[in-house]
Parts: sequence; C-alpha cells; structure tokens
Amino acid sequence: MTGTARAEDRAVRAEDAFDVDAVDAWLRAAAGVALPPGEPDVRQFAGGASNLTYLLRYADRDLILRRPPPGTKASSAHDMAREHRIQAALKPAFPYVPEMVALCTDEAVLGSDFYVMERVPGVIPRASMPPEVGTDPALMRALGERFVDLLVELHAIEPAAAGLADIGRGAGYVERQVAGWTERYARARTWNVPSFARVMRWLDERRPADVRTCVIHNDFRLDNIVLDAAEPLRVRAVLDWELATLGDPLMDLGSSLAYWVEPGDGRLMQRFRRQPSNLPGMPTRREIVERYCAATGLRADDWPFYEVFGMFRLAGIAQQIYFRYARGQTTNPAFKRFWLAAWVLERRCRTVMRAAA
Repeated sequence: MTGTARAEDRAVRAEDAFDVDAVDAWLRAAAGVALPPGEPDVRQFAGGASNLTYLLRYADRDLILRRPPPGTKASSAHDMAREHRIQAALKPAFPYVPEMVALCTDEAVLGSDFYVMERVPGVIPRASMPPEVGTDPALMRALGERFVDLLVELHAIEPAAAGLADIGRGAGYVERQVAGWTERYARARTWNVPSFARVMRWLDERRPADVRTCVIHNDFRLDNIVLDAAEPLRVRAVLDWELATLGDPLMDLGSSLAYWVEPGDGRLMQRFRRQPSNLPGMPTRREIVERYCAATGLRADDWPFYEVFGMFRLAGIAQQIYFRYARGQTTNPAFKRFWLAAWVLERRCRTVMRAAA
C-alpha cells in the first residue's frame, strides 16, 4: 500500500530485498534526480499486502519506492506504470495525490517496473488513532465527515478532463465486478473457507445498473489518508492508488465501508479492524451513506447490494492474499490467519441479505 508517512517502517524482509545500488544509480543517471552523495538508508513499510513499499532515506530527502512482490507479473494489481500514470494525471485535479518522481520500465534494474515518489509527512489513522491527533469525539465526528467529503470530491472529477478517460472499460462496471470477483474468489478458495455460493447468487440476481461512471479509488480507507499532525482535518495525501479505475461510485463507497468497523460489529470483526472507525464520535456506516448521497444527489435504494458486494470483495482480497501464503509464495506471518476473514465476512453478508429479503 502506498505508504509515504508511516511509522511502521522496519528492516527490509529478506524475501523483499532489492538491489539498492542499482536503484540509486538509476535515479541519479537515467532519471536525473538530484540527490545528495551516498546511498540511501532503506526501510520497508509493514502495512500493505499487495505491492511493496519502501522508504529511501537520503541525507536531506526521503523518497518512496513502489514495486510488485518478487516474481509477480504486471496485472491490474501490480501494474506500476498504470499506477504511476493515474497519480501523475490526477495530481492537478486532486491535490492530495503524492508527487511522482520517476517511473522505471527497465526490468534490468530490479526485475520489474517500479516507481519513486516524494514522501508526504504527516500521520495516518491506523487501528489506533495517532497520539498527535487524540480521540476527542467532536474531532472524530469531523474527521469522519471529512473522509466522506474527500470521496465526494474525488468522484466529482471529470475523467476526460484529467486525461483518464481510457483507464476503465465503460458501462457495465457493476456486472463485470460481480462476475470478476466471483471468479477470483473461486480461484483463490482453499479448503478452510466458505464457498460464498449463496452470496454470489444473491449478488448476481440483485445487480443494479451503473448509476454513473467516474474515477474511483477502490481502496478508500482512513488508513490510506495522511493527516497533518498539527491540523488533523487537513488532508495531506491519499495513498494506495493501485486499484483506481473508472467505475460506479456507489460500488466504491460500498467497498470502502466494508472496512468501516463499528463498536457493535462483534469481536471477530474488531479483530480485523484496520482503522479507528469504532471511536466515539465517528459516524456510522448509515450516516456515511446518507452524507454521501446528500452531497452527490445519488440515491441508495439498492444499498444492501453495495454493502454485500463490498464485503464479498473484501473477502476475495483477503483470500487472494491468504492463498499466496498457503502456497508458500510469501512467508509473511501477518497473513497466516487471513482465511478467518472469509468466515466473518460471509456471515455479515448473509445477515444483510436476510434483512433485505
């Protein structure tokens, strides 16, 4: 995940190490980046379960390097050139995108494409709110509302005006997403997770038409937002653009709220919570939907569909990561129990489905 200001940097995992000399030489020569003498101190960010993110700390400048996991091929989830291009194009229209520095498409350097961007200083709301921000309920309410308004701002961008009219496949996004995640989950299913068969059928039968097409983030969460430590309501950056595309805004909202764990969601959901959405003052999922619809003029008559889809998609993401762990393609112990997420989310899906019957 595109971390640029995270405190969880650590020594680089052996399986994720890369040739620092080669990157440093490429930055100075091929990319023409002005850097102080000496190689950077390299750290790896602990967050993230797809592409890999590193801090390159030079004497007077911090940069961020993004690359796919070793051995992976370019795809929508690992296409560094696409990720770089989307952010570079969005920056003038959406100032919260980090500043791009350089893109490398010469696989002789690291074995895959990668890109480098500026590090954005600030704090990120994780499972616990950073102590610099605190947990005052009035501030948490305002922060939750700022979160919604930021998504509204993104969805208002005209794709063609931003030079991004060609990053999606046009109408039929809802249908493609249901079919696509059904197939992805089936491919990644292991013996210890539910089939989601009833959920898949329900989604296919309840598919609404696209409400419209806009730029969507596809991983919009509080822990992908960098806040100013002194002014917490000031957003300094929005991170993790690897899944951004053109699509249905309510699908983006539904996917976002799959991560929004509330105080009453139960012990197991709390275990998987990645952002401080459970704090007193934070808006509920219902309040977020209402605020979003009031700001955009969209109706959420079919909201149970978007809610269930968001949870099913999240189960698919978690299962794809666990599948890599189960196959020995990664040894990161953080992924060892990701299979449990499928059971928790399947139960939540069926609860919403019953209520919508």
